[in-house]
Amino acid sequence: MAGSNPATTTEYISHHLTNLVYGKLPAGYERSYNGNIELIEQPTWTLAQSADEVMAMGFWAVHVDSMLWSIGLGAIFAFLFFRAARKASTAVPSGWLNFAEMVVDFVDGTVKDTFHGRNKLIPPLALTIFVWIFLMNLMKLIPVDLVPTLLMYAGVNYQKIVPSTDPNVTLGLALGVFVLVLYYSIKIKGFGFARELAFTPFNHWAFIPLNLFMEVIGLLAKPFSLGLRLFGNMYAGEIIFILIAVMFGAMGAAGVFGGGLQVVLSGDVSQTALPMQSIALWAVGFVVVCTLCWLNLKGKLATKRMVWLVALTMLIIGGVFNLAGGIMQWGWAVFHILVITLQAFIFMVLSIVYLSLAHEDH
Repeated sequence: MAGSNPATTTEYISHHLTNLVYGKLPAGYERSYNGNIELIEQPTWTLAQSADEVMAMGFWAVHVDSMLWSIGLGAIFAFLFFRAARKASTAVPSGWLNFAEMVVDFVDGTVKDTFHGRNKLIPPLALTIFVWIFLMNLMKLIPVDLVPTLLMYAGVNYQKIVPSTDPNVTLGLALGVFVLVLYYSIKIKGFGFARELAFTPFNHWAFIPLNLFMEVIGLLAKPFSLGLRLFGNMYAGEIIFILIAVMFGAMGAAGVFGGGLQVVLSGDVSQTALPMQSIALWAVGFVVVCTLCWLNLKGKLATKRMVWLVALTMLIIGGVFNLAGGIMQWGWAVFHILVITLQAFIFMVLSIVYLSLAHEDH
Protein backbone atom coordinates (compact mmCIF):
# COMPACT_ATOMS: atom_id res chain seq x y z
CA MET A 1 0.00 0.00 0.00
CA ALA A 2 1.37 3.36 -0.95
CA GLY A 3 -0.70 6.19 0.32
CA SER A 4 -4.14 4.77 -0.48
CA ASN A 5 -6.83 3.82 2.00
CA PRO A 6 -5.87 0.61 3.84
CA ALA A 7 -7.72 -2.37 2.39
CA THR A 8 -6.87 -5.08 4.93
CA THR A 9 -6.40 -5.25 8.68
CA THR A 10 -2.65 -5.70 8.26
CA GLU A 11 -2.40 -2.66 5.98
CA TYR A 12 -4.60 -0.65 8.36
CA ILE A 13 -2.36 -1.36 11.36
CA SER A 14 0.83 -0.85 9.34
CA HIS A 15 -0.50 2.45 7.99
CA HIS A 16 -1.23 3.79 11.48
CA LEU A 17 2.20 2.80 12.77
CA THR A 18 4.12 4.43 9.90
CA ASN A 19 5.53 7.93 10.28
CA LEU A 20 5.57 10.68 7.68
CA VAL A 21 9.26 10.41 6.78
CA TYR A 22 11.47 12.72 4.74
CA GLY A 23 14.72 11.18 3.56
CA LYS A 24 16.99 10.26 0.67
CA LEU A 25 16.16 7.38 -1.65
CA PRO A 26 19.32 5.77 -3.08
CA ALA A 27 20.12 5.69 -6.78
CA GLY A 28 18.67 2.66 -8.53
CA TYR A 29 15.70 2.35 -6.19
CA GLU A 30 12.46 1.27 -7.93
CA ARG A 31 9.66 3.40 -6.55
CA SER A 32 6.14 1.97 -6.81
CA TYR A 33 3.28 4.44 -6.52
CA ASN A 34 -0.37 3.88 -7.54
CA GLY A 35 0.62 0.92 -9.68
CA ASN A 36 3.39 2.78 -11.53
CA ILE A 37 7.09 1.98 -11.15
CA GLU A 38 9.61 4.81 -11.22
CA LEU A 39 13.36 4.21 -11.29
CA ILE A 40 15.34 6.66 -9.14
CA GLU A 41 18.40 7.46 -11.27
CA GLN A 42 20.21 9.54 -8.63
CA PRO A 43 19.90 9.98 -4.84
CA THR A 44 16.69 11.93 -4.21
CA TRP A 45 15.38 13.63 -1.07
CA THR A 46 11.62 13.14 -0.85
CA LEU A 47 8.71 12.11 1.39
CA ALA A 48 8.33 8.35 1.73
CA GLN A 49 5.20 6.91 0.12
CA SER A 50 5.41 3.45 1.70
CA ALA A 51 7.02 1.54 4.56
CA ASP A 52 9.50 0.03 2.09
CA GLU A 53 10.69 3.51 1.13
CA VAL A 54 11.14 4.36 4.80
CA MET A 55 13.42 1.35 5.17
CA ALA A 56 15.36 2.30 2.02
CA MET A 57 16.01 5.82 3.36
CA GLY A 58 18.03 4.40 6.24
CA PHE A 59 19.14 6.20 9.40
CA TRP A 60 19.46 9.75 8.03
CA ALA A 61 15.74 10.40 7.64
CA VAL A 62 13.47 12.82 9.47
CA HIS A 63 10.15 11.82 11.02
CA VAL A 64 8.35 14.99 9.98
CA ASP A 65 5.13 14.33 11.87
CA SER A 66 6.85 13.54 15.18
CA MET A 67 9.06 16.60 14.86
CA LEU A 68 6.25 19.02 13.98
CA TRP A 69 3.80 17.71 16.59
CA SER A 70 6.40 17.71 19.38
CA ILE A 71 7.63 21.22 18.52
CA GLY A 72 4.05 22.47 18.21
CA LEU A 73 3.05 21.01 21.59
CA GLY A 74 6.19 22.47 23.15
CA ALA A 75 5.24 25.87 21.76
CA ILE A 76 1.72 25.51 23.17
CA PHE A 77 3.17 24.68 26.60
CA ALA A 78 5.51 27.69 26.49
CA PHE A 79 2.73 30.03 25.35
CA LEU A 80 0.20 28.90 27.98
CA PHE A 81 2.59 29.05 30.91
CA PHE A 82 4.08 32.33 29.69
CA ARG A 83 0.58 33.85 29.75
CA ALA A 84 -0.01 32.39 33.20
CA ALA A 85 3.27 33.91 34.44
CA ARG A 86 2.32 37.30 33.02
CA LYS A 87 -1.06 37.21 34.77
CA ALA A 88 0.27 36.00 38.13
CA SER A 89 -0.50 38.32 41.05
CA THR A 90 -1.04 38.30 44.79
CA ALA A 91 -4.80 37.95 44.29
CA VAL A 92 -6.59 34.60 44.55
CA PRO A 93 -6.01 32.81 41.21
CA SER A 94 -8.85 31.38 39.17
CA GLY A 95 -9.38 29.45 35.97
CA TRP A 96 -6.27 28.60 33.96
CA LEU A 97 -3.99 30.57 36.27
CA ASN A 98 -5.15 28.49 39.23
CA PHE A 99 -4.50 25.24 37.33
CA ALA A 100 -1.05 26.43 36.20
CA GLU A 101 -0.09 27.32 39.77
CA MET A 102 -1.25 23.88 40.94
CA VAL A 103 1.00 22.21 38.35
CA VAL A 104 3.97 24.44 39.25
CA ASP A 105 3.50 23.80 42.98
CA PHE A 106 3.24 20.05 42.36
CA VAL A 107 6.43 19.94 40.30
CA ASP A 108 8.26 22.26 42.72
CA GLY A 109 7.31 20.04 45.66
CA THR A 110 8.53 16.96 43.79
CA VAL A 111 11.86 18.65 43.04
CA LYS A 112 12.34 19.70 46.68
CA ASP A 113 11.68 16.14 47.86
CA THR A 114 13.91 14.49 45.25
CA PHE A 115 16.72 16.88 44.35
CA HIS A 116 19.29 17.45 47.11
CA GLY A 117 21.64 19.86 45.39
CA ARG A 118 21.43 23.55 44.52
CA ASN A 119 20.62 24.36 40.92
CA LYS A 120 18.05 26.88 39.68
CA LEU A 121 17.77 25.03 36.38
CA ILE A 122 16.20 21.89 37.83
CA PRO A 123 12.66 23.16 38.73
CA PRO A 124 11.92 24.74 35.30
CA LEU A 125 13.53 21.74 33.58
CA ALA A 126 11.32 19.36 35.55
CA LEU A 127 8.23 21.43 34.75
CA THR A 128 9.10 21.42 31.05
CA ILE A 129 9.70 17.67 31.01
CA PHE A 130 6.47 16.86 32.84
CA VAL A 131 4.08 19.11 30.91
CA TRP A 132 5.68 18.58 27.49
CA ILE A 133 5.60 14.77 27.78
CA PHE A 134 2.08 14.92 29.19
CA LEU A 135 0.89 16.95 26.19
CA MET A 136 2.58 14.56 23.77
CA ASN A 137 0.98 11.57 25.53
CA LEU A 138 -2.39 13.35 25.62
CA MET A 139 -2.58 13.26 21.81
CA LYS A 140 -3.27 9.54 22.18
CA LEU A 141 -6.84 10.34 23.31
CA ILE A 142 -7.70 11.83 19.90
CA PRO A 143 -9.55 9.16 17.84
CA VAL A 144 -6.97 7.13 15.95
CA ASP A 145 -8.41 7.76 12.48
CA LEU A 146 -9.58 11.34 12.74
CA VAL A 147 -6.43 13.36 12.00
CA PRO A 148 -4.81 10.85 9.56
CA THR A 149 -8.03 10.64 7.51
CA LEU A 150 -8.48 14.40 7.33
CA LEU A 151 -4.85 14.86 6.29
CA MET A 152 -5.19 12.07 3.72
CA TYR A 153 -7.80 14.19 1.95
CA ALA A 154 -5.14 16.93 1.87
CA GLY A 155 -2.64 14.57 0.24
CA VAL A 156 -0.67 13.59 3.36
CA ASN A 157 -0.59 9.80 3.28
CA TYR A 158 0.94 9.04 6.67
CA GLN A 159 0.56 10.75 10.03
CA LYS A 160 1.37 9.70 13.61
CA ILE A 161 0.16 12.40 15.95
CA VAL A 162 1.51 10.92 19.21
CA PRO A 163 5.21 11.91 19.34
CA SER A 164 5.92 9.72 22.37
CA THR A 165 5.15 6.58 20.30
CA ASP A 166 8.26 7.39 18.26
CA PRO A 167 11.52 6.10 19.84
CA ASN A 168 13.42 8.94 18.15
CA VAL A 169 11.50 11.44 20.30
CA THR A 170 11.67 9.57 23.61
CA LEU A 171 15.34 8.65 23.23
CA GLY A 172 16.07 12.22 22.14
CA LEU A 173 14.54 13.54 25.36
CA ALA A 174 16.45 10.96 27.37
CA LEU A 175 19.70 11.87 25.59
CA GLY A 176 19.18 15.52 26.54
CA VAL A 177 18.85 14.56 30.21
CA PHE A 178 21.91 12.29 29.90
CA VAL A 179 24.02 15.13 28.49
CA LEU A 180 23.06 17.29 31.48
CA VAL A 181 23.95 14.43 33.85
CA LEU A 182 27.43 14.15 32.31
CA TYR A 183 27.88 17.93 32.29
CA TYR A 184 27.05 18.42 35.97
CA SER A 185 28.96 15.28 37.01
CA ILE A 186 32.13 16.68 35.44
CA LYS A 187 31.46 20.28 36.52
CA ILE A 188 30.75 19.51 40.17
CA LYS A 189 32.87 16.42 40.80
CA GLY A 190 35.73 17.10 38.40
CA PHE A 191 38.35 14.35 38.64
CA GLY A 192 36.22 12.82 41.36
CA PHE A 193 33.77 11.69 38.71
CA ALA A 194 36.42 9.52 37.04
CA ARG A 195 37.51 8.24 40.46
CA GLU A 196 33.88 7.40 41.27
CA LEU A 197 33.65 5.30 38.10
CA ALA A 198 36.97 3.56 38.73
CA PHE A 199 36.62 2.79 42.45
CA THR A 200 32.89 1.99 42.82
CA PRO A 201 31.74 -0.42 44.16
CA PHE A 202 35.12 -2.06 44.92
CA ASN A 203 37.57 0.45 46.37
CA HIS A 204 40.81 -1.21 45.21
CA TRP A 205 43.04 -0.56 42.19
CA ALA A 206 42.92 -4.26 41.19
CA PHE A 207 39.17 -3.99 40.51
CA ILE A 208 39.37 -0.86 38.31
CA PRO A 209 38.59 -2.73 35.04
CA LEU A 210 35.58 -4.48 36.61
CA ASN A 211 34.39 -1.27 38.25
CA LEU A 212 34.67 0.70 35.01
CA PHE A 213 32.78 -1.99 33.12
CA MET A 214 29.88 -2.06 35.59
CA GLU A 215 29.70 1.70 36.15
CA VAL A 216 29.86 2.59 32.44
CA ILE A 217 27.12 0.05 31.67
CA GLY A 218 25.02 1.50 34.50
CA LEU A 219 25.64 5.04 33.27
CA LEU A 220 24.68 4.23 29.68
CA ALA A 221 21.58 2.38 30.87
CA LYS A 222 20.08 5.59 32.24
CA PRO A 223 19.06 7.21 28.92
CA PHE A 224 17.87 3.88 27.53
CA SER A 225 15.74 3.19 30.60
CA LEU A 226 14.22 6.66 30.36
CA GLY A 227 13.50 6.63 26.64
CA LEU A 228 12.44 3.02 26.11
CA ARG A 229 10.14 2.95 29.16
CA LEU A 230 8.15 5.92 27.84
CA PHE A 231 8.15 4.63 24.26
CA GLY A 232 7.12 1.09 25.21
CA ASN A 233 4.16 2.14 27.32
CA MET A 234 2.86 4.68 24.80
CA TYR A 235 3.40 2.41 21.79
CA ALA A 236 1.58 -0.50 23.45
CA GLY A 237 -1.35 1.75 24.31
CA GLU A 238 -1.52 3.03 20.73
CA ILE A 239 -1.62 -0.53 19.37
CA ILE A 240 -4.51 -1.41 21.69
CA PHE A 241 -6.47 1.64 20.49
CA ILE A 242 -5.88 0.56 16.88
CA LEU A 243 -6.82 -3.07 17.56
CA ILE A 244 -10.09 -2.03 19.22
CA ALA A 245 -10.87 0.15 16.21
CA VAL A 246 -10.12 -2.78 13.86
CA MET A 247 -12.09 -5.25 15.96
CA PHE A 248 -15.31 -3.25 15.75
CA GLY A 249 -14.66 -1.62 12.37
CA ALA A 250 -16.61 -4.23 10.45
CA MET A 251 -19.79 -3.23 12.26
CA GLY A 252 -19.69 0.05 10.37
CA ALA A 253 -21.47 -1.83 7.56
CA ALA A 254 -24.65 -1.41 9.59
CA GLY A 255 -25.03 1.94 7.81
CA VAL A 256 -24.50 5.62 8.43
CA PHE A 257 -25.67 5.41 12.02
CA GLY A 258 -23.59 2.33 12.81
CA GLY A 259 -20.57 3.95 11.21
CA GLY A 260 -21.39 7.16 13.03
CA LEU A 261 -21.03 5.62 16.48
CA GLN A 262 -17.91 3.86 15.26
CA VAL A 263 -16.42 7.27 14.53
CA VAL A 264 -17.83 8.94 17.66
CA LEU A 265 -16.31 6.35 19.95
CA SER A 266 -13.30 4.90 18.16
CA GLY A 267 -12.49 7.46 15.48
CA ASP A 268 -12.48 4.75 12.79
CA VAL A 269 -13.61 6.35 9.52
CA SER A 270 -11.50 4.24 7.17
CA GLN A 271 -14.01 1.42 6.79
CA THR A 272 -17.29 3.34 6.79
CA ALA A 273 -19.21 3.83 3.59
CA LEU A 274 -19.55 7.59 4.08
CA PRO A 275 -16.40 8.85 5.84
CA MET A 276 -17.19 12.57 5.58
CA GLN A 277 -20.69 12.05 6.98
CA SER A 278 -19.16 9.94 9.72
CA ILE A 279 -16.76 12.74 10.58
CA ALA A 280 -19.71 15.12 10.81
CA LEU A 281 -21.51 12.66 13.11
CA TRP A 282 -18.36 12.37 15.23
CA ALA A 283 -18.22 16.16 15.51
CA VAL A 284 -21.87 16.37 16.59
CA GLY A 285 -21.44 13.62 19.16
CA PHE A 286 -18.19 15.14 20.45
CA VAL A 287 -19.78 18.56 20.94
CA VAL A 288 -22.85 17.09 22.68
CA VAL A 289 -20.77 14.90 25.03
CA CYS A 290 -18.38 17.75 25.88
CA THR A 291 -21.34 20.04 26.57
CA LEU A 292 -22.89 17.50 28.93
CA CYS A 293 -19.57 17.05 30.77
CA TRP A 294 -19.13 20.83 31.04
CA LEU A 295 -22.63 21.21 32.50
CA ASN A 296 -21.81 18.46 34.99
CA LEU A 297 -18.57 20.19 36.05
CA LYS A 298 -20.48 23.45 36.51
CA GLY A 299 -22.97 21.68 38.78
CA LYS A 300 -25.88 22.33 36.43
CA LEU A 301 -26.37 18.66 35.55
CA ALA A 302 -26.33 15.71 37.95
CA THR A 303 -23.67 13.06 37.29
CA LYS A 304 -26.21 10.24 37.00
CA ARG A 305 -28.30 12.19 34.50
CA MET A 306 -25.16 13.18 32.58
CA VAL A 307 -24.11 9.53 32.24
CA TRP A 308 -27.54 8.56 30.92
CA LEU A 309 -27.60 11.45 28.46
CA VAL A 310 -24.13 10.59 27.17
CA ALA A 311 -25.19 6.97 26.67
CA LEU A 312 -28.38 8.12 24.92
CA THR A 313 -26.35 10.41 22.66
CA MET A 314 -24.09 7.55 21.63
CA LEU A 315 -27.08 5.33 20.95
CA ILE A 316 -28.88 7.94 18.85
CA ILE A 317 -25.85 8.89 16.76
CA GLY A 318 -24.36 5.48 16.29
CA GLY A 319 -26.91 2.80 17.09
CA VAL A 320 -26.42 -0.28 19.20
CA PHE A 321 -24.17 -2.16 16.78
CA ASN A 322 -20.94 -0.47 17.84
CA LEU A 323 -21.79 0.21 21.48
CA ALA A 324 -19.51 -2.56 22.72
CA GLY A 325 -16.55 -1.24 20.73
CA GLY A 326 -17.28 2.28 21.89
CA ILE A 327 -17.38 1.28 25.54
CA MET A 328 -14.03 -0.46 25.14
CA GLN A 329 -12.50 2.60 23.50
CA TRP A 330 -13.85 5.00 26.12
CA GLY A 331 -12.89 2.64 28.95
CA TRP A 332 -9.35 2.28 27.64
CA ALA A 333 -9.15 6.04 27.07
CA VAL A 334 -10.22 6.76 30.67
CA PHE A 335 -7.65 4.26 31.97
CA HIS A 336 -5.03 5.77 29.69
CA ILE A 337 -5.52 9.21 31.24
CA LEU A 338 -3.83 7.72 34.31
CA VAL A 339 -1.14 6.04 32.19
CA ILE A 340 -0.15 9.17 30.24
CA THR A 341 0.08 11.21 33.43
CA LEU A 342 2.02 8.52 35.28
CA GLN A 343 4.54 8.08 32.44
CA ALA A 344 5.20 11.83 32.31
CA PHE A 345 5.65 11.85 36.09
CA ILE A 346 8.03 8.86 36.06
CA PHE A 347 10.18 10.41 33.34
CA MET A 348 10.36 13.66 35.32
CA VAL A 349 11.20 11.98 38.64
CA LEU A 350 13.90 9.75 37.15
CA SER A 351 15.44 12.77 35.41
CA ILE A 352 15.55 14.64 38.74
CA VAL A 353 17.05 11.61 40.51
CA TYR A 354 19.79 11.20 37.90
CA LEU A 355 20.62 14.92 38.07
CA SER A 356 20.60 14.80 41.87
CA LEU A 357 23.13 11.96 41.81
CA ALA A 358 25.27 14.04 39.44
CA HIS A 359 25.32 16.86 42.03
CA GLU A 360 26.43 14.64 44.94
CA ASP A 361 30.13 15.16 45.59
CA HIS A 362 31.38 12.75 48.22
